[in-house]
Amino acid sequence: MAVTYTTAVKTARMQAVADLLDAGAGSATLEILTSGDVLLAEFALPEPCGTVSGAVLTLDFDPDISDTSANATGTAAKAQIKDGSGVAQITGLVVGVGSGEVQLDSVSITSGQTVTITAGTITHA
Repeated sequence: MAVTYTTAVKTARMQAVADLLDAGAGSATLEILTSGDVLLAEFALPEPCGTVSGAVLTLDFDPDISDTSANATGTAAKAQIKDGSGVAQITGLVVGVGSGEVQLDSVSITSGQTVTITAGTITHA
């Protein structure tokens, strides 16, 4: 039998995730990676990093945020979020254009180009 959580529990857990990302000396960072873990682009998240409603943490990308100089060339395949201390707290986020947990203007990235995140959400399982 599958484990289920009430909406209240999911909300509390996602708020704990947001609070963890906002804690620490620096800002949390979102990193865009290739399938082989090459760092393509990185973004400092604002504090607070987003808002929680129900089981969903919506990252604050309003207005859209950009990395004005991509680190490397490749195809974006996944993302991770590190807390202010540089520890990866959320990994395996799906990246896409118009879909996925982290939405970009393009998944084809060239070193030095501007990369823009248009939306990001993390949903409690």
